[in-house]
Amino acid sequence: MSGIGVQRQYAPTSICFGCGPANEKGLQIESHRIENGLRMEYTPESHHQAFPGMINGGIIGTLLDCHGNWTAAVALMDQNEEKEPPCTVTASYSVQLRRPTPDNTLLHVTSQITSIEDDRVHVELLLEADGKVCATGKGLFVAVKEGHPAYHRWS
Repeated sequence: MSGIGVQRQYAPTSICFGCGPANEKGLQIESHRIENGLRMEYTPESHHQAFPGMINGGIIGTLLDCHGNWTAAVALMDQNEEKEPPCTVTASYSVQLRRPTPDNTLLHVTSQITSIEDDRVHVELLLEADGKVCATGKGLFVAVKEGHPAYHRWS
């Protein structure tokens, strides 16, 4: 994937464990635009394992959660013709672990917007390794208003 991800473009000082470019110990995912969603690639490391050779489900959940949240933020920004995305948070998300996900293997995560309603976006998620579906998910992500602890967290 070429170019910088939306996280570095719009929130270079974010400290989020999953997607914060400024969190040196975090996953630092980089999501890129595709039609109706985002795509990212990520290679988990051995310290992300649940058991030898396979990734912890919490890491998989974090990848899908943060990627889905950014999908919603970008969708709302585009819909409202804004220059920067609103701060969004996860209202709910679910993950279905379909098969063990290997470590030290390039993972492909894609998201698709299923609906947008005012300040909220429903997103479907897919995680694949070696051409096999390892996890799927869906989530509801909501833009927050001033006064919420996450408001302007990306500034």
